[in-house]
Amino acid sequence: MSTRTMRRQVLLFISVLSLSSVLGQVSYSIPEEMPKGALIGNIAQDLGLDVKRLKSGKARIYTGDSEEYIELNRERGVLLIKQRIDREALCGETTPCALHFQMILENPIEFFTVTIEITDVNDNPPTFERGEMKYEISESALTGARFVLEKAIDDDVGVNGLNSYTLKPTDNFVLKTISRGDGSKNVEMVLQKQLDREKHEHMSLILTAVDGGEPQLSGTMHILITVLDVNDNAPICSKPEYKASVTENAPVGTVITTVSATDIDKGNNGKVTYAIPKSGAAGLFQIDVDKGVLTLAGNIDYEKRKLYELDVQVADQGGLSDACKVIVEVVDANDNTPSINIMSKPHSISENVKPGTVVTVLNIQDPDSSDNGKVLCVLDENIPFVMKSTTNNFYTVVTESDLDRERAPEYNITVTCSDEGVPSLSSSVTLTLQISDVNDNAPVFERSSYEAYIVENNTPGLSIFTVKTRDADWNQNARVSYILEDSSVNGVPVSSYVSVSADSGVIHAVRSFDYEQIKDFHFRVKAQDGGSPPLSSNVTVKILIQDQNDNAPQVLYPVQTGGSLVAEMVPRSADVGYLVTKVVAVDVDSGQNAWLSYKLQKATDRALFEVGLQNGEIRTIRQVTDKDAVKQRLIVVVEDNGQPSRSATVSVNVAVADSFPEVLSEFTDFTHDKEYNDNLTFYLVLALAVVSFLFITCLVVIISVKIYRWRQSRILYHSSLPVIPYYPPRYSDTLGTGTLPHVYNYEVCRTTDSRKSDCKFGRAGSQNVLIMDPSSTGTMQRIQSEKSILDEPDSPLEVSPFEYKTVI
Repeated sequence: MSTRTMRRQVLLFISVLSLSSVLGQVSYSIPEEMPKGALIGNIAQDLGLDVKRLKSGKARIYTGDSEEYIELNRERGVLLIKQRIDREALCGETTPCALHFQMILENPIEFFTVTIEITDVNDNPPTFERGEMKYEISESALTGARFVLEKAIDDDVGVNGLNSYTLKPTDNFVLKTISRGDGSKNVEMVLQKQLDREKHEHMSLILTAVDGGEPQLSGTMHILITVLDVNDNAPICSKPEYKASVTENAPVGTVITTVSATDIDKGNNGKVTYAIPKSGAAGLFQIDVDKGVLTLAGNIDYEKRKLYELDVQVADQGGLSDACKVIVEVVDANDNTPSINIMSKPHSISENVKPGTVVTVLNIQDPDSSDNGKVLCVLDENIPFVMKSTTNNFYTVVTESDLDRERAPEYNITVTCSDEGVPSLSSSVTLTLQISDVNDNAPVFERSSYEAYIVENNTPGLSIFTVKTRDADWNQNARVSYILEDSSVNGVPVSSYVSVSADSGVIHAVRSFDYEQIKDFHFRVKAQDGGSPPLSSNVTVKILIQDQNDNAPQVLYPVQTGGSLVAEMVPRSADVGYLVTKVVAVDVDSGQNAWLSYKLQKATDRALFEVGLQNGEIRTIRQVTDKDAVKQRLIVVVEDNGQPSRSATVSVNVAVADSFPEVLSEFTDFTHDKEYNDNLTFYLVLALAVVSFLFITCLVVIISVKIYRWRQSRILYHSSLPVIPYYPPRYSDTLGTGTLPHVYNYEVCRTTDSRKSDCKFGRAGSQNVLIMDPSSTGTMQRIQSEKSILDEPDSPLEVSPFEYKTVI
């Protein structure tokens, strides 16, 4: 609940327009935090009302839009606590704190005002907004310095409110409370004793706020004080005098001794620096400003001076200082070593210089005399350089053999010079010589030739692979560019097939490849460096196209024709395993994509035929019987082994019969069944009209034909005339060179006086294939002509009503 709403409850004033006057009023005083259901007072008795009047008048409490803290019990006529009342939440610091509401009766309407004063209970201790406060106070702060502290907050009022503060410990500070005109109190911390950081750098005080209630409540806050340092102590040397020794001609930087001093101040005030005043010997020595390490800064010679006295000054950042003395004794030694002076210091030399080229000139000096001044200089072994003496004290370093940057791009030439003294003294110097590059190495491919694979039907622009080279040269001389050499593939420029990235050597496909059109091709790539003149090398790249299963199998045999029906003849005497025909198919893909398998998808009689899974041969799986239908239709599925696989289907018509007339009759009916049209209903109606006439006529004709055929067969059986072999027109034997691995043939034999021909099947030769023209509806008749049918095999008379063809 907001403070504004609470104040609106306290200052609530209700105006009831329908009432002309207030009949009565009553006041109560209760403490806060009373439990729910606690008794406030007997309002019926206090107003002089009967409890029955409260019931009949439907007495109720009206508080407007304020929250209801009080409830009326009409049965008892008393006021009760409806919910706990927090005076601080209700009124804050406002006093007195009261609830104002009305009790209304009906029949007749009566209006009473009720005021309940809420008295404070000491239920809130003094609290600080922060648990701790931090101060940084200089140890130079003067006595009487004041520091304002944070005030405590106590939500209670009156005697229960904030009363006093205490501060502990009070060694350096005392507490001062200042009362203001509005009744509030400010609290300050006053310095009464000067601080000393060297004794106490950190101080912790506790500020306690106490109220005046019963029981007395309190709150605390920690005060953390950091004492800031003041430069009030001078540095002090550890010793007033230091003694040390150093060998003459000791190298610069030799540590002689270390001077130390201390300052009990902190931070920059306690930071000590060391210095040597300027004097005649100051240039030979130097001291570390922060650490006090005394080192040799120049060359000292025992023959010139045997003792040095140095004054060292130590000072802090505030200007306070101290001083000490350092006595340095020089120790004698064989102090003259050969000195090597580089007259011209080279940085690089080209790798194609000739032997005997001067690299650098050296000057060797040794101030000693006699044997101590005689110097011998040598170079490191296994380097292509030698040292030659020219004039007195001058030497040259020259090349001894050819240089090769690719073998050694840098040489560290160490020159060592030794005198002949006892003991011998020597000195050395190292020259770093860079060998500059010359474009003397052509790019070298990682392989002598490349072979890469790409799957057909690729996306143009696809990266195939990368050719890489090594060039032992450096920088621009080793910067290789790749160039596709001009050539042609099947008369087409190779650039229309592939492209090469000049910088990376990545070979991209320019077009989409088709394995069935091109299986591989090769070209050359040239790698050329950036030298002057440039060097290059070539490599042959062979691209192999990998096959995808993108072509379905194609059936070569049997040939599917739209205008005729092809039928394979199987005699009824055929044994189990009889080869009916062979489905021949090819797949222009390669590998397993071209591995074909054959399956029988549909057949008139599945129990009669089977198809070889690998060879496509259609064979009988049982003995042919007279009950088997003449017309057999097989649908064979040819499927490759690709992923996903592709397939093709072929229909094979098989005639199960011992004679061609029987086959012709059945397949003529078969063709007629397929030539019905959408007017079938009309023909059925017409057939019903003439069925009686046709039935009688057909019955007579069938009986006559049967008698006639029986008589002819008897005549043929008793005939002693020779049998003349007859080959149908357009018959050809491929001698096993076609798509079928085996060749089968058939012979048609006729007698000179017979009206019926017989078929004779051979075990080897060409295969029987019966092709009928569906448009032919005639029956097999004996053809008579003046010319012999054997003399004219291509006579038109033999084409109709049916013809024989051999399909390989």
